[in-house]
Amino acid sequence: MLKTLIVVESEQTAAEFGLANVLSFEQYLQDYPKRDEPKTRIINLCDTGQYLSKGYYCSLLAEARKHVVLPTVKTINALRTEHIELNLSSAQRKALEQQPQWLFFGQTDVAALNSLASTLYKRFAAPLLRVRAVSDNRLLVEQGSIAQLDEVQNPLFLNVVTKLGESSWHFGSKQQHARWEMAILVDPQEPSPPSDEDAIAKFVKAARKNGIHAQVKTINTLEDINQYDALFIRQTTAIDHPTYRLASKAEGAGVVVIDDATSILRCCNKVYLHDAFSYSKVPTLKTHVLSDASEQTLSFLESLFSYPMVLKMPEGSFSRGVYKVADRSELSVHLDELLAESALVLVQEYLYTDFDWRIGVLNGRAIYACRYHMARNHWQIYNHNSKRFNSGGFETLPTFEVPRAVLSAALKACKIIGNGLYGVDIKELNGKAYVIEVNDNPSIDHKVEDAYLGNELYMLIMAEFVRRLEARGKDE
Repeated sequence: MLKTLIVVESEQTAAEFGLANVLSFEQYLQDYPKRDEPKTRIINLCDTGQYLSKGYYCSLLAEARKHVVLPTVKTINALRTEHIELNLSSAQRKALEQQPQWLFFGQTDVAALNSLASTLYKRFAAPLLRVRAVSDNRLLVEQGSIAQLDEVQNPLFLNVVTKLGESSWHFGSKQQHARWEMAILVDPQEPSPPSDEDAIAKFVKAARKNGIHAQVKTINTLEDINQYDALFIRQTTAIDHPTYRLASKAEGAGVVVIDDATSILRCCNKVYLHDAFSYSKVPTLKTHVLSDASEQTLSFLESLFSYPMVLKMPEGSFSRGVYKVADRSELSVHLDELLAESALVLVQEYLYTDFDWRIGVLNGRAIYACRYHMARNHWQIYNHNSKRFNSGGFETLPTFEVPRAVLSAALKACKIIGNGLYGVDIKELNGKAYVIEVNDNPSIDHKVEDAYLGNELYMLIMAEFVRRLEARGKDE
């Protein structure tokens, strides 16, 4: 049987539970993962209602640590973004109109709502759901918090939690469709899109040669994802963003998606990447995750790192949300700034190199390699404060010319994320490789990333779509 841990907001709340396997978020953050621990599952009872909250990070870190978690981050995000329409019976409507109802792990003490509770739990496997009727067949389903439970509900919930720790967890299944239509998602207004117009045109042409009818769509013109068999996202992704919601919705409809919602979820948050890299021994720079900017914390950081240090917002792209700090004053100011937006911030050792490697990986195979040089008189590839020289130059070369340590580190890092299309950023110094991050939806521009392979790069990617399209249903 899996080891079960229940994670709550604070040590005080953990003490109130009176159970040995209940711990605070801070304990889970600092004490796990543990080497040689048994297979573990997490019941996340932290408040997940706010994006980048402790509850959000609890589930994110659990997935990074290969713990089975309830709820998953997908579920957390879906509950913040989706409205539910179901055909309700008269008894169900009556029960929900009288007062909002609590569902504890898909269970309810209202007999008329048993089937509805089961249906909602298959869709949103979460410990606490609060359901109320908005109209005859429209429901508002919200994530609840244990702080909202009263004296009668608390012991009922505790009883369900205890029983769940002794049982198996079951989740819903996907539907499958079988059509050969592709939507390529772009944003014409995006200043730095993952692919320029010429590259998009080459993707469309390569799709046609592989028997796929590809249409270029935007969020506003993509009316029904169910009309398509495949979705190729070529718009910069983020978790609290339409791209993530569309990827999740498409996967739920059985559409082949690159990049999939799980890849977006894992790549877009550097806290997940750091934790996953540490757990799987992916070579990377020394990094520490923190949740406060107290004087004690600042002193601790100075004992771990020398100046300059690099501070990173967990989510950011194109070098945004990243600061190099030269002294304690800058460290304090920028930490306060970042912690105002996120419960966690990363601090990383500074390592300057003339260029960063970018290795393009598709389904576990390296398909292109670039060296991106630092912007002029700057320590990053992108310098957003420079109007003239805002990015450095590049070199594209065959993957067989990439140092073995770099290639090996890129493939090992991608193995943690999934089997999608990734761009791995790596620094190399004295023959050693240090993975900086793995990007979903990596840049593929005409005459840049395709400079060595040419049209073959686009064909490789579309051929992978074909492989997945043909394989659909075989694993069910």
